[in-house]
Amino acid sequence: MHYALISDIHANLPALRAVLADIDARSDVDAIYHLGDLTGYAPWPNEVVDLLRDRAIPGISGNYDSTVATDYKHCGCRAETPRDEELSHLSFEWTRSHVTPETKEYLGSLPFRVDIRPLGGHVSGPTITLVHGNQTLNTVYVSEDRSDSFLERMASDIGARAGDVVCFGHTHKPWGRTLGGVQFINSGSVGRPKDGDWRACYVLLTTDQSGASAEFVRVPYDVDQAANAIRESDLPNEFAEVLKSGGASPAMAHR
Repeated sequence: MHYALISDIHANLPALRAVLADIDARSDVDAIYHLGDLTGYAPWPNEVVDLLRDRAIPGISGNYDSTVATDYKHCGCRAETPRDEELSHLSFEWTRSHVTPETKEYLGSLPFRVDIRPLGGHVSGPTITLVHGNQTLNTVYVSEDRSDSFLERMASDIGARAGDVVCFGHTHKPWGRTLGGVQFINSGSVGRPKDGDWRACYVLLTTDQSGASAEFVRVPYDVDQAANAIRESDLPNEFAEVLKSGGASPAMAHR
């Protein structure tokens, strides 16, 4: 089985369209899943949700999705400077005031976790677990500098065994590691990369009875269109610079 995993679209419709076009051009992708954070920071939250619903792409709830859906007091995002904190609140309030009731209802319907059994469960094979942050909270950042013991505890709590795959997003930086036969894969970000590469990122995951392998795919898109739309909206212009620089801008370096 071949899966495309897309995460952290963050209301960036041009990036999402480019990624879906790239996936559609491949003849061997059996299914697409999203790993949450569909809204925030860009001006197309409703259009992104509509496209995913039109394509019947299932997925899970990111922190931005569940906080918007429940009218929580903030987005659950981490900020390291007062300006970052201010920007996160501006984005959250803009998003809450612009999502339609239908979008909000959809965001509230997303599950916290999805387990995929490619071989059906009656045949031995890998389980693919999709979460946004970790197994406990969708606000936890599982970054590449996390210790082996942290990931081993994560696998144990999830119930992952050798041959299984644990996939997540939230940090906007793609990476992977294998411990005790369990693969950990951060799918990066479609709509707001933070690894210095402005191109949209997604994962191609291939599984069979022998195990699983992952490929990170980078897709160019019309980043100027996205940046200009941000500048023409009431969103802070810093969000446009984050897109153009691939997260290299000093302001808003975290989600």
